[in-house]
Amino acid sequence: MNGTTPNLPGILVGGTVQDQKRYKLICQLFNNIYRFATLYDTTNRIPVFSAYTFTGPPTDPRPNPTWMIEPQLNGVNNSPEMKNMGEHYQHQAGNYDYSNSIQNKGVNKGHLFPCSHAHDLDTQKSTFTLTNILPQVVSFNNGRWMKMEENVREKLMTDCFSNNRKIKAYVVTGAVPSKNKTLKNRVNIPDLMWTAYCCYNKKKKWKAEAHWGWNKKGKRKTLKPETLGALEKELNQFHQGGRVQVFPKDCPRGPKPTTNQPSWKNYLERISSTVRNLSNSMMNRIG
Repeated sequence: MNGTTPNLPGILVGGTVQDQKRYKLICQLFNNIYRFATLYDTTNRIPVFSAYTFTGPPTDPRPNPTWMIEPQLNGVNNSPEMKNMGEHYQHQAGNYDYSNSIQNKGVNKGHLFPCSHAHDLDTQKSTFTLTNILPQVVSFNNGRWMKMEENVREKLMTDCFSNNRKIKAYVVTGAVPSKNKTLKNRVNIPDLMWTAYCCYNKKKKWKAEAHWGWNKKGKRKTLKPETLGALEKELNQFHQGGRVQVFPKDCPRGPKPTTNQPSWKNYLERISSTVRNLSNSMMNRIG
């Protein structure tokens, strides 16, 4: 949004990756078009987050493509476009890592940028890269998380619009890795998953909403909507040395939509106006 990246202390600060050997920014390229962006952790072999623009529901049925990987993570001179390749890679997860994952660990492949939020067929297909995937507990992925994705999609379709009145929303979805849970001692099984969106609503005000949930079995049918500020406060627990900021300041941190964050000058003008009104009121009473 506004050409800015999320701020995650220790990982991504001011648009700069802190450990560039470990974390890789990927512009997800499919059929010669950039579809979305991912920050990938080559140590844990899962994405830190994927960021995308929602422009409407799918126009085609869900595809069933072969899972792809990123050649660029295997070498700087390799193709920047996702490809169907082999099974096992040093710096990223492969199909081999997810084989028998349900039977062995009770997890399956979970999208960060969900196929159900991609507007056209090629963008749907592009979500099937393993750099956009992480291990999710099956009942969480197919239950609370999926229901939340459906609910958010409906909200984005009815509440979020660009200046030309077309559907448009900015979405970032990420995960907090676990300390020692893995698939085949290679792919981290995250503890927490989170997502947030920010958009311009019908009243031409910025609106934001967030969700997060623990990657485990649970009784609830969906995830509770939260404020963007609450999500950032939650994520601050996992990122030391600064403040988490998922979206720029235009996006409201509280429950109410806003136009822009008021400046100190506006605050002072409001205070001065209030003081003047009180003074005039008191003088009229005295008079």
